[in-house]
Amino acid sequence: MNTKAYWVNLQSNLHFDGRPFINGQRIETDSKRTTEKINPANNEYIGSLSLSEASDINAAVVAARQAFSQGQWHTNGVTYRKELLTNLAALIDKNAEELALLDSLEMGKPIREAVTIDIPGAAALFRFYAEAIEKMEDSIPVTPPKATAQVTREALGVIGVIVPWNYPLEILTWKIAPALAVGNTVVVKPPLEASYSALRLAELATEAGFPPGVINVVPGTGEEAGQALSRHNDVDMIAFTGSTEVAKLLQIYAGESNLKRLALEAGGKSSNIIFADCEDLQLAAQKAAFGAFYNQGEVCSANSRIFVEEPIYEHFVEKFIEESKAYKPGDPLDPSCGTGSLVSQSHTQKVWSAIKSAQSDGTILAGGKRLQINGSDCYIEPTIIGNLPGDHFLHQTEIFGPVAIVSSFREEQDAIDAANATKYGLAASVWTNSLSKANRVSAVLNAGTVSVNTVDALSFTTPFGGFKQSGFGRDLSVHAFNNYTDLKTTWFQWG
Repeated sequence: MNTKAYWVNLQSNLHFDGRPFINGQRIETDSKRTTEKINPANNEYIGSLSLSEASDINAAVVAARQAFSQGQWHTNGVTYRKELLTNLAALIDKNAEELALLDSLEMGKPIREAVTIDIPGAAALFRFYAEAIEKMEDSIPVTPPKATAQVTREALGVIGVIVPWNYPLEILTWKIAPALAVGNTVVVKPPLEASYSALRLAELATEAGFPPGVINVVPGTGEEAGQALSRHNDVDMIAFTGSTEVAKLLQIYAGESNLKRLALEAGGKSSNIIFADCEDLQLAAQKAAFGAFYNQGEVCSANSRIFVEEPIYEHFVEKFIEESKAYKPGDPLDPSCGTGSLVSQSHTQKVWSAIKSAQSDGTILAGGKRLQINGSDCYIEPTIIGNLPGDHFLHQTEIFGPVAIVSSFREEQDAIDAANATKYGLAASVWTNSLSKANRVSAVLNAGTVSVNTVDALSFTTPFGGFKQSGFGRDLSVHAFNNYTDLKTTWFQWG
């Protein structure tokens, strides 16, 4: 792994262009307004980012509509799109260090994880969908005599994409790779906190041979650019990952505009249930630390509520505290750091306030300190909290930071009730050596993904999304094509 000096030197050669990318080129916004981008890990200036408005969004939507209706992207077929998606994947790999550094500098992510996991994963996902579209099949259902019907999957048109800052490029890829593969065009509103990698991806797409207007990236605030995109009457669908509060607004905007489709991944407050018959408690503790503290705990499916059966509670907590030490914060450009900084001063303060509340309402078992590194105080130790009642807001609210709550339980049903006692239903984990118990508990947990004897299991081949107020629609796997297509019946009658 490259040293910190290597990444600092590479940063000095980066070009931070924060202008929108519309119809195949960078443009100036109508307002010319910008915001300064500050690296949360050291409070140093990175560059400026354009603050796009409704007119800029409209220009991007017009370009995307023209590319869909009149261009070759939609009409040239899957082999053509497969080739260009594969070209883009190769360019992502070629420029992996640059893309990883952009994400790390903007949101505090450890460069080690960005360059070895996030960016290679984005490239691999483009390849996955490039291959998957050639495996799709239309159908000919049973019909009455003298008739034949064919059922085809049709692209929706212009897809608006709104993504979060915790995995800036990777989650963007989750949305646009399947959307593009089936022939849609996209307008992306990247997160204000981390927009540079999305803008750079659009440039790489042009280099890969994508026609103008197929991929447009328009940075700005959610209140202006995000709302303009969501209310636009020529946008056919919105793909979103973010907060439940914003997801609810998107449903209102869809209803007040053109009844556009929605696929919403709206966060979670995931549980991790550890039974006394868990075969490897050390592994359970190691995975629990990963599930709670990886990526600074800024993970929508983070297993931040841990329920442990009483006979092993003390033993588990001891191991969990020890495993949490692997996630000690440090300079994100230092490949040896455990975690990086939180994304911003305001977000750090929100997480810190939650921890301060826990100090009066519960017991801090480990961590609980805010650190200053490189002149920034956007660093918080992995924090483990005990003795909080189930109705405490920390059990109910997505903190999105390195904060885990551990509680004991006596009966199986108690653990199930506690795990399900939130408005969310994104993910859950279960640790047991009993196959019957694993099946029984998994069946009644309200979660889109239940991981047994691991945490936060994820694959390109399995769908990811939630129940209840964690949203609807699925990312990843071939099931994601359902978000971006609709079924069309063509009926042939004779005689």
